[in-house]
Amino acid sequence: MTLDPAVRERIETQVASHDVVLYMKGTPKMPQCGFSAKTAGMLDSLLDGDYAAFNVLEDESIREGIKVFGNWPTIPQLYIKGELVGGCDIVTEMFNDGELHEVLGLEKPDRTPPEIEISDKAADKIREFMDAYPDQYLHFSIGPSWDAQFNIGPRQGNEIESESAGIRVLFDLASAQRARGARIDWTETVQGEGLTLDLPGAPAPVQSITPATLQERINSGERILVIDTRNESDRQSEPLDFARALDAELMAELKDADRNMPLVFVCAQGISSQAVAEHYRKQGFTQVYNLEGGVQGLMN
Repeated sequence: MTLDPAVRERIETQVASHDVVLYMKGTPKMPQCGFSAKTAGMLDSLLDGDYAAFNVLEDESIREGIKVFGNWPTIPQLYIKGELVGGCDIVTEMFNDGELHEVLGLEKPDRTPPEIEISDKAADKIREFMDAYPDQYLHFSIGPSWDAQFNIGPRQGNEIESESAGIRVLFDLASAQRARGARIDWTETVQGEGLTLDLPGAPAPVQSITPATLQERINSGERILVIDTRNESDRQSEPLDFARALDAELMAELKDADRNMPLVFVCAQGISSQAVAEHYRKQGFTQVYNLEGGVQGLMN
């Protein structure tokens, strides 16, 4: 496949626009695929957003053209000083062994094993499970959105290892840094049983706020953003003058908004807005609330 000269020129200009350029699906703060999210998360941890990112979903010619330009079939793609580094797997490997830090002119990463705490009950359950996989290891990963998961697999060679209650746990570099102080327990309830996880470094959970408390904070003049997640028809039938609709304009503003600004999410009954609030909590906002009872609660 040949590359249109005009598209090639655009890509060359983009690649030359910054020392570090990432072609991805979505944006660093709102990625649209897991591989893009992981790659952007690693760059963010090193460069604090000081790199160029191009959303290939917004331009089909760039989406297909970049594959031809670098002779690389997948997205994301990372360029450093005009040279193609590779996709998510290569970037992850370079990140974990410190090579990416070196290429970017940064200090070698801190590979100090995180201190974790596994309860005796959790350790017994993990050990019981691991007995079925005698030649495998327990891997613990924590993504940029603080989504955590355990996996069973072989050792790759560049992991960071921690141990608690006789259980060895392997981390990639980014997960090790996020896991500091993690507490793993085993809980049994009427709903079921399983591992529970406490990550002290994770963003604060979504909090519930009553209509009365919200009104008090608004009346006090506090800088607080109330966000209406309902559809346009519902907003028109029961308008909230003090709230902004979660439309394209506001979503664009939130990408670069102050992460310490209080956000209160509202829907009809306080159910669907909880999921939206959780999304923005994972984007790094530290004060995220869901309105109890939604608009119905305000009207009572």
